[in-house]
Amino acid sequence: MHAPVDFRHAARDTGAVIARIRDDQLDWPTPSPEYTVGDLLDHMDGLSLEYALSARKSALPPGSEEPPPADAANLAVGWRERIPNQLTALAGAWADPAAWEGETVAGRVPLSAPEAGMFALDEIIVHGWDLARSTGQHFNPDPRAVQACAEFLLEQPRSPELFGPAVQVDEAASPLDQLVGLTGRDPAWVPEI
Repeated sequence: MHAPVDFRHAARDTGAVIARIRDDQLDWPTPSPEYTVGDLLDHMDGLSLEYALSARKSALPPGSEEPPPADAANLAVGWRERIPNQLTALAGAWADPAAWEGETVAGRVPLSAPEAGMFALDEIIVHGWDLARSTGQHFNPDPRAVQACAEFLLEQPRSPELFGPAVQVDEAASPLDQLVGLTGRDPAWVPEI
């Protein structure tokens, strides 16, 4: 079991990256080939709400359907303020030690609460890196949170639905580059615009 990990720093840093994204960057590529910047923002919009519900052990609202694939066209007005605020609320929900106890559901998948918390943290950090790298921004998340995510991912069976094949990264690379490589991303990736 993973002890509670503070991810307020990661939520704040990823929120700051999101707040600085320009409209003309929404169709730019990301290190996740299936997502543009706008698609990834739509993904972050939904996951920030779902993982906050996971922390509170709350079910999705009745009648919730499977969300559509992430698409920039789904981004509602006010996303630059809304998504960072949702990330702050998500980090606050996981700051409660009770969030890390027992079982929960992430989206529609039953998980142990510690697993859900670590997946939430990984999403915040790795997608923060994706968005920063895609839009030419600096990103420096809390090294302790990065290390906790890397250790967690090394313990998980490789799931092709979640991650591409791990990218080999030099042992001397930064912990963030190591984490990015574990998720199937090339730390040296730059957008071709």
